[in-house]
Amino acid sequence: MASRAAGPGPYRATKLWNDITKYFRAGMPLRKHRQHLKKHGSCFTASEAIDWLHEVLRDNSNFGPEVTRQQTIQLLRKFLKNHVIEDIKGRWGSENLEDNGALYRFPSTSPVKPLPSSCPPKESLENFSRDKERLFKLPHLSRRALKKHESLQSLENLGKTKRDIIEENKEDTLHGREISQEYVQETWRNIILIHLQTILGLPSLEEVLQPTQIVPEYVIYNMTNVSRHGVVILQNKSEDLPHWVLSAMKCLSYWPRNNDMSQPTYSGFERDVFRTVADYFLNLPEPLLTFEYYELFVNILDLLQPHLERIAVEALQICCLLLPPPNRRKIQLLMRMISRISENVDMPRLHDAMGTRSLMIQTFSRCVLCCAEEVDLDELLSTRLVSFLMDHQQEIFKVPTYLQVAVQDHIEYMKMAECKYPKEEICAILPTYSYCKQITPQEFEEQKVSTSQAAVAELLENIIKDKNLSVKDKKKKLKQFQKEYPLIYQNRFPTTEKEAMLFENKPTIKQPILSLSKPRFRSLRY
Repeated sequence: MASRAAGPGPYRATKLWNDITKYFRAGMPLRKHRQHLKKHGSCFTASEAIDWLHEVLRDNSNFGPEVTRQQTIQLLRKFLKNHVIEDIKGRWGSENLEDNGALYRFPSTSPVKPLPSSCPPKESLENFSRDKERLFKLPHLSRRALKKHESLQSLENLGKTKRDIIEENKEDTLHGREISQEYVQETWRNIILIHLQTILGLPSLEEVLQPTQIVPEYVIYNMTNVSRHGVVILQNKSEDLPHWVLSAMKCLSYWPRNNDMSQPTYSGFERDVFRTVADYFLNLPEPLLTFEYYELFVNILDLLQPHLERIAVEALQICCLLLPPPNRRKIQLLMRMISRISENVDMPRLHDAMGTRSLMIQTFSRCVLCCAEEVDLDELLSTRLVSFLMDHQQEIFKVPTYLQVAVQDHIEYMKMAECKYPKEEICAILPTYSYCKQITPQEFEEQKVSTSQAAVAELLENIIKDKNLSVKDKKKKLKQFQKEYPLIYQNRFPTTEKEAMLFENKPTIKQPILSLSKPRFRSLRY
């Protein structure tokens, strides 16, 4: 299923749903079952479907090993509700499916969810394109035009005094320093769009992220107003977490070292504190990543694979900068808390049947990412994202200074260009960025194997060509190598003749030049 996973692009959750339903319909084993003295063909029990689909989801890079059996049951209930499956009597539409031996089957046709036909507002895109054209695609001065401009300028300066030229240069310098705030914001917006489009590998971000969704003020605030730990500091304290929530999160993050002993403690105290924090976040009116950026973060799920880990971290760094500062602060503190709780060996069990890490992910996934409209895969997708955020929260919430450097370099270029050619239109070419080419997990494994095999083959050649080794030692090392890496050894020596040729030129012991024969002793008798 990994090879058929939906790629990045708009409506990715719907595409994933369609892929899963098609794969489930094509791959789920069917057989005969007996129920109430009657045989039913081409069907399966609920428990069989749960076992099979659970393994598929855990092995799929879009969902990962954090998927629980209960989440698989929830997904099968969605299948029953949407008529992907039906019970043995043809009933569907409800979510009455349990982990038992009840029989289910596939209907004659399995419905596929249609992709939304609504396109993003063209007007905003056209306006953005015009603004981008006006701001960044201005006529370019070629080298010939620049030389012509300089020669004309030198001819004009012949009739002027030195003082006049200095005064004009001062005026030009002052004029060149006037870069509008609108231009700076558009520079931020365009550089962020270029980075994200390159990282996600999309031909266009039109249906994933609108230019108007990038608020440069949020980005700049999130990069500059941070504590020494990199957490956003809010100027408006009314937008911050309530004091009692912060105290409870701090208590759990440093348990038991930072527990306020003035507070009454009892058996199960830590569970009540955790439930208090969870209730606050679960009752927020909007997920921390906001409804607005749902499609953007769902597209990043395609990057959450071992061989794309660095690219995924960089993509999430930029996307989390787009959040309103209160949201960024809350998700920063939440990820820090659940990461520390999961790694704290002194933390008592917070749930009787679930491990601490699984509890953190299952509890807070819905308050981090979900769609404004009900989406059947929300819980599975958010679980995968929260797991990655929790494991890489320190890197993801670092401020990517290269964005600020790119903007500053671009602005400085514009200032210098306007100073030199104040009356000309300057072409402000935005920088482009290249990233490692994305490869599939299969290609990653093949490259890893080929690289290691090349290194081992090189080791074999070094043994063969080592002139300091005696024949005995070389044979010993080659025999050991053959035992450890038989395939590589066989490729180097496909036949025994090839192997024998390696030692056929070994030096032979030369016979002495003078051969001293033993003297014969004759008898004294005649």
